[in-house]
Amino acid sequence: MLDEKDVALLELLQENARLTVKELSRKIGSPITTTHARLKRLEKEGFIKAYRAILDPKKLGFNTLAYIFISFSREKGLDQRKVASEIAKIPEVQEVHIITGEWDILAKVRVSNVDALGELVVNKLRNIEGVEKTYTSVVLENVKESTKLPVRASQVEK
Repeated sequence: MLDEKDVALLELLQENARLTVKELSRKIGSPITTTHARLKRLEKEGFIKAYRAILDPKKLGFNTLAYIFISFSREKGLDQRKVASEIAKIPEVQEVHIITGEWDILAKVRVSNVDALGELVVNKLRNIEGVEKTYTSVVLENVKESTKLPVRASQVEK
């Protein structure tokens, strides 16, 4: 599925997506046209979903990170995916996951402070039809936060 040069490209792009095709081709030892074709194929096949800037939340005033566990009400005949989709529409919500265990949905949120977190939970999240209860955990310190995947390791295990 992926050869050594594909893996090398994906690893390089995870480190710095601003590298030019010329720089990428030099680093993987491939002609520019071949490298460009590889990139287009990786994009088309969905290995590369998007190119984005990763912003520093604290520089932008989003000083509080929290994870909110959410239970939804099955009694009203609501669909869990629809409730999760409504939660995802809240701008401060960065991630929404349907999970197993005691809780149904997990949301990652970034806000300016604890007051803003309370506002989000009480006035936005809990007003979504189907949200039954919430449990919020505030992050005290980030030890690791990454979008990077171990591409090479995933290819070795196959």
